[in-house]
Amino acid sequence: MVQLVAVDMDGTFLTADKTYDRGRFEKILAELKQRQIKFVVASGNQYAQLTSFFPESQELTFVAENGVLIYDQNELIRESHFEKETLISMIHFLRENYPEVNMVLNSIQSAYMERHLPAEFQQFVAFYCHALEKVDDLLALDFEKEKYVKFALGVPTAQTEEIARAISAAFPDKAQAVSSGHGSVDIILPHYHKANGLKFLADYWQIDPQDMMAFGDGHNDLEMLAYVGHSYAMANGAPAVLQTAKFIAPSNNESGVLQVLEDFLSQ
Repeated sequence: MVQLVAVDMDGTFLTADKTYDRGRFEKILAELKQRQIKFVVASGNQYAQLTSFFPESQELTFVAENGVLIYDQNELIRESHFEKETLISMIHFLRENYPEVNMVLNSIQSAYMERHLPAEFQQFVAFYCHALEKVDDLLALDFEKEKYVKFALGVPTAQTEEIARAISAAFPDKAQAVSSGHGSVDIILPHYHKANGLKFLADYWQIDPQDMMAFGDGHNDLEMLAYVGHSYAMANGAPAVLQTAKFIAPSNNESGVLQVLEDFLSQ
């Protein structure tokens, strides 16, 4: 019996124009609530950005920043963060080895990027980070005052996987780099991913992973799809995702998540 539904956002729940059918979702959410099925948004994105898509965000649960932060009904119920020394070392490593990489550093409260970065990249970041500040130098941030949870990198598309592997190799016990799409790499805490977030919720709510349903399309969804009992890869998903999931949902542009949930709830 399904007791929890988890959805990735970009390429999964959202169509290519970053929207979804709110009317259909409202009906689905009402039925899920009636059946006491939890609805979880599981994304690599910032919490402030994720909540902007849902007027009813206070009723939902968010596994944000690839599992590092978990909010339930607007309350932060789990957090983890990088050590100060790791943050400083990583900034130096990226500047010395990959000066072409654009960096954004996310704390629990906000995201930070240097004001000299290309305008196109700044516009891209502003869409994903609704709590965002521009600074002259990331190394000038107060690493004692705030807790930092993720680096989001804009990298040359052809080097996406190469750079992700190099970062993980350079900081094997301190950080893990995952590709969240062509030209985008997220650096997160090791062993923290969407499945880790769902495992926390499984213990928190006493839900068996076999009673969870999840939808995803990208490499940062792989652990989540392998963890749950009812896993759906979007038809537009990466080959590895299609191989990992038990089922295939229609593409994100066909509102595949909503289609599958409507079919499930009609049974």
